[in-house]
Amino acid sequence: MDPLLTARRLAAQFAQTAIERDAAGGTPKTERDALRHSGLLALSIPRELGGLGGNWRQTLTVVRELAKVDSAVAHVFGFHHLMLATVRLFARESQWQPWFEHTARQQWFWGNALNPLDTRTVVARVNGQRVFTGQKSFCSGARDSQRLIASAVDPAAGGKLLIAAIPSDRAGITLHGDWDNIGQRQTDSGSATFDHVRVEDDELLLDPGPLSTPFACLRPLIAQLHFAHVFLGLTEGALEQACHYTRTQSRPWLRATVEHAYQDPYVLRHYGEFWVALEGVRLLVERAAEQLDLAWAQGPALSAEQRGALAVSIATAKVAASRTGLDICNRLFEVTGARATQASLRLDRYWRNLRVQSLHDPVDYKLQEVGDWALNGVVPVPSFYG
Repeated sequence: MDPLLTARRLAAQFAQTAIERDAAGGTPKTERDALRHSGLLALSIPRELGGLGGNWRQTLTVVRELAKVDSAVAHVFGFHHLMLATVRLFARESQWQPWFEHTARQQWFWGNALNPLDTRTVVARVNGQRVFTGQKSFCSGARDSQRLIASAVDPAAGGKLLIAAIPSDRAGITLHGDWDNIGQRQTDSGSATFDHVRVEDDELLLDPGPLSTPFACLRPLIAQLHFAHVFLGLTEGALEQACHYTRTQSRPWLRATVEHAYQDPYVLRHYGEFWVALEGVRLLVERAAEQLDLAWAQGPALSAEQRGALAVSIATAKVAASRTGLDICNRLFEVTGARATQASLRLDRYWRNLRVQSLHDPVDYKLQEVGDWALNGVVPVPSFYG
């Protein structure tokens, strides 16, 4: 199986309904099932555990390919692999290996209910057993999933964050269909309610635990690079659509001295700027993915300095992908013309999707970290956001 060819086949299929699904919102059930049947949910799982044995560059390239036509589906697919990385990095081998095997064999989809900034879900002891109770926001991909990565704070331990891998259909979990934002409308990033949800001891990710070692601190960097790949793929898709429209539909301005819009020197200038900026993002993102694979291969031997240098590289790529993407997705109407704003085309979805996702964490703080590295040689302090 060639994962990239499979992704391209799926992307061609998803593109046929992307406009309508963007308008409708909700769960992309058909597309999620297609990903299940494709085998790509096992892409990052080692071969000896039933997976495809893909590295991070291959996995994130698939995210990028899907994002060209459907950044919401690319988001939940990438988050699935991020959740697998979470259990790999935070849990014992005796925990994550069986989870990986079940995922590959049973086509589990993993969803997210880990939001460290949302501390409304708390841990309590009931009859000697831990239970999670409270609300959680931004639960991307949680609906139509088989496993959830969920977090809660433990007041008895001074507000310590506990993270667990639990069945999505466990009693007490309610996943709300209340995600109705202007972009990324099919990521199911709505809220969840935990009502005395039982959490078994062997479902807690305690050894080595969250952000406990430089290797465990790769988890937030994988998340950041995932977003960079979504942004890059989304922007590449937007540019492809703009090029097609300019060549086939756009009309030259009345003062232009050319027969076709694609011959207009001002239009060509815009496309030249788009291309130069996007080529820079491609190089940054691809370099960061190569560096992530090198860091991943180090395993527990990864040093804090190596992790810090990778954090700078990924932050650089993410900032560039975010800024360039927003610029191109906004300016594409300058090279397509007024008729390209008709609602049926929904070319605005590229900007809307990128704008919503790029607010996941402020670019200004990424730039501050990169600036401190560039000026003072200070590596970023690990957190759940980088």
